[in-house]
Amino acid sequence: MFVNRRSLLAATTLPNFSIAQPLWPSQPVRFITPFAPGGGVDTLVRLYCSRLAEITGQSFVVENRAGAGGNIGMLAIARAPADGTVIGLGSVSSLAISPTLRADIPFDVERDFTYIAGLWQLPNLLIVNNDVPARTVPELIEVIRRAPGQYTFASPGSGTTVHLSGEMFRQMAGLDMVHVPYRGGAAAQIDVMAGRVHMIFDNIPQSLATARAGKARALAVTSLRRSPFAPEIPAMAEFLPGFDITSWGSVVAPAGLPAPVVARLSALTAQVLDDPAFNARLAENGAGAWRQSPEELAAFRRASEAQLAPVIRASGARVE
Repeated sequence: MFVNRRSLLAATTLPNFSIAQPLWPSQPVRFITPFAPGGGVDTLVRLYCSRLAEITGQSFVVENRAGAGGNIGMLAIARAPADGTVIGLGSVSSLAISPTLRADIPFDVERDFTYIAGLWQLPNLLIVNNDVPARTVPELIEVIRRAPGQYTFASPGSGTTVHLSGEMFRQMAGLDMVHVPYRGGAAAQIDVMAGRVHMIFDNIPQSLATARAGKARALAVTSLRRSPFAPEIPAMAEFLPGFDITSWGSVVAPAGLPAPVVARLSALTAQVLDDPAFNARLAENGAGAWRQSPEELAAFRRASEAQLAPVIRASGARVE
């Protein structure tokens, strides 16, 4: 059979428009966050989405779906179409704590999400009221051991990283302490400063400001290493090896997100995390950029859940 050489050449060099795909995103993207508007996390989410919009020229619309301990927002992400039109915020509370803490979790953290990239991490900071006769963690441990059941630690609620930081300290140091839950972090800190509660492992921005104002004493951060925002304060792991608990935010999507979209969004997130202005805003909130590949993020989530599960169970915390 005779084939025209010019026709054959054209057929082999023309692009195949039937399989060509536009570069993601080609339409507005919804970013679902399981937190209420107006807080520090919401501020960082909106800044992240704003930078994505600037880079891509496409709209990223933040949708706050708070409630049920994060279940409402995470379920909305899990049930969304896996086509790149919906992504969202994954956090330690929803993805590493809730599977053990909550009996009513309506999604599977392993199967129902695509893990894309890390965003930020921030540690908690242990502060004690000024009447506590301890200026270091070893001194505090000895003080509590001499008075079992008499020392208290506050939190904004059972199952929060603030609560679990205190539980991890109690369990790893073998201490007899009493947890005092509040309805919010502000009230808890007020009672620590007033001497009605002995200590709190609160998020570093609020606790560091309280300590630097002389209203309480800072003893340690809960991350594995010292925080760059307060390098003079030791890490708890320096006294209790392996102690490590942080709050973190990440980018997730419904399960089955196409690999090219995952790669594109991961690369865009890395570009945002390299932005000095974005990093400055993270620092204002006591957070640091957290670079994680999709594979690293998925593995970290599993390790975080495995680390926190026994702490949660031993604490007795459970939401039915």
